[in-house]
Amino acid sequence: MSAPAITRVSAAGVLPASRTRSLRVQVALAFFAIYIIWGSTYLAIRYAVETIPPLYTAGFRHLVAGVILLAWCAWKKLRPTRAQLRASVIIGALFFLGGHGALHWAEQRINSGLASLLIATEPIFVFVLAAAAEKRWRMNARLLAGIALGLGGVALLFGKNTLMTGPGVAIAAVVTLLGALSWAVGIVYSRKSHLSGHPLLLSALSLVSGSLLLLLAGTIAGEGRGFHFAAVSHRSWMALGYLVLFGSLITFTAYNWLLEHYSPTLVATHTYVNPIVAVLLGWLLAKETVTLNVAMAGAMVIGAVVLVDRGTVRLQREE
Repeated sequence: MSAPAITRVSAAGVLPASRTRSLRVQVALAFFAIYIIWGSTYLAIRYAVETIPPLYTAGFRHLVAGVILLAWCAWKKLRPTRAQLRASVIIGALFFLGGHGALHWAEQRINSGLASLLIATEPIFVFVLAAAAEKRWRMNARLLAGIALGLGGVALLFGKNTLMTGPGVAIAAVVTLLGALSWAVGIVYSRKSHLSGHPLLLSALSLVSGSLLLLLAGTIAGEGRGFHFAAVSHRSWMALGYLVLFGSLITFTAYNWLLEHYSPTLVATHTYVNPIVAVLLGWLLAKETVTLNVAMAGAMVIGAVVLVDRGTVRLQREE
């Protein structure tokens, strides 16, 4: 997908050609981050949880990223309100404890490509939950087709030739879906809360809150027993570092920057691309098997997300 067109006219007049080129590069890099880097994090998670407990992996990842962003906010003299602090704990619990905690745990047992396809159902959950919260059940042909196609894709993923290939795989798939549901609840809550404030500050607060909850949950679950840093493999350390720097810091910053400059609908197109990137990387680098069932289910899920997105946009235009 090519970078969106950039207006050459500013408040001061026509932008210099060098400034226009610089802005185009920024846009291209930001979309690369949310398309490719976010898609690659599924494989990085799989490598990280090989020798680091899953909830600790997610907790360390978001704690480091959140503290760095919080320090940046302090340098910019951004101060949170009490309402923002309270909301950040709720959002952190839904996004990072429920969403990422479930994903990191599941990837001990499920391939990264399959996990990404299950997580891709999130927009469908968002639509259903938002309609339930607003008590406005509106539908059109695209939405109906998208929901039906998405359910069919998930059902195909749960087929005996796809997920039923090892102990605990089906349970991990269900947990992954619950994680997608938790993230969707977080999205609906964040929209309903109508919190104003700098997006970087809100992201930092949510990351720190979620990381503390993840570390607490991991400790309660007994992940600290028998865990030694010396037992962590070089690959897991590299993967964790990649998740902190690229998967959290760079992509969250790019995501927030894009939301400030472009429509949420355009930015949300990363949900179509991430599963494709994750499946391809899992196949190329981790030798994950891509069967005909997986390919068909993947096409159905991605098609469903596109249809739900287009159907939702049409409903918004009709309001």
